[in-house]
Amino acid sequence: MHELAERIQAGDIRAMAKAITLVENNHPDKLELLSDVFSIKKNAHYIGITGSPGAGKSSLVNRLLTHLRELGLTVAVIAVDPTSPFSGGALLGDRIRMQQHFTDPGIFIRSMATRGSLGGLSRATKDSIRVCDAFGFDVVLVETVGVGQSELDIMKVVDTTAVVLTPNSGDVLQMFKAGIMEIADLFVVNKADLPGVRKLKVQLEELLMISHGEWMNPIVETVSTENKGIDTLWRSMTEHLAYLKETEAGIEKRKDQLELEVYDLIREELWKDIQTFVEADEEKQKQLREENLDPYELAGEWLKEWKQRGRMGSS
Repeated sequence: MHELAERIQAGDIRAMAKAITLVENNHPDKLELLSDVFSIKKNAHYIGITGSPGAGKSSLVNRLLTHLRELGLTVAVIAVDPTSPFSGGALLGDRIRMQQHFTDPGIFIRSMATRGSLGGLSRATKDSIRVCDAFGFDVVLVETVGVGQSELDIMKVVDTTAVVLTPNSGDVLQMFKAGIMEIADLFVVNKADLPGVRKLKVQLEELLMISHGEWMNPIVETVSTENKGIDTLWRSMTEHLAYLKETEAGIEKRKDQLELEVYDLIREELWKDIQTFVEADEEKQKQLREENLDPYELAGEWLKEWKQRGRMGSS
């Protein structure tokens, strides 16, 4: 077993943090480490909190953390922040919002930059969730960037997805068109002390009738600034986890997630190999900078060459 995996299993929080950094940096040991980490997973409840910027996701997570600790549960938070396309840096604001929890040994908070990844998630998010699970946290909360139509990846990595909305925001129809309504396992109407709550709930109920499945998506009202509705929110989340474990549809969802994960891992490793293949060839690098470059022809030619190289290497 990988040395870091052994230390994580023994409850070494420094080893857990180091493993997440290794995963983020695509270290050569990554797959070996994660395979060992997967073998010691402890079945934490993975929860995604998503929704448009300004919906109050971080404040909600902050209140949920307090509630879970009062219940005696340990929690890891992975807060994914957008990366600047210009500087490559990220404003890791969630560290500031959740600073009151930093000294609590039952809470681990890690901010991650998307590093250009689509879907509102860092590519290393799923792997980091697994590391936190292996350490022994009861709950792993993932707060996404909140970028509208590219937010759909959250459903691939968590058990329960909560979509946060606010009254009079005009988000509902836009989210329905983007497909985000379909990934929600429950809806949170945050800032429910504002006018327009009833109208928003009616809109949600009408849209849910169109896309109704076996699971009846709860609509939970919260006012995170006043700590209202947090207990109801947690109860709805635990009911959804029970549904996943006890019904055929829930079991199938988990199988689908694992299947997608296998394909994602293969896709990532193939991409790294092809990128190395191109970057190691100076002539190919020159071709990429040609003014009248035909990307379709070049991509087809290089892919064929890469495949041929693989066949020759395996013979």
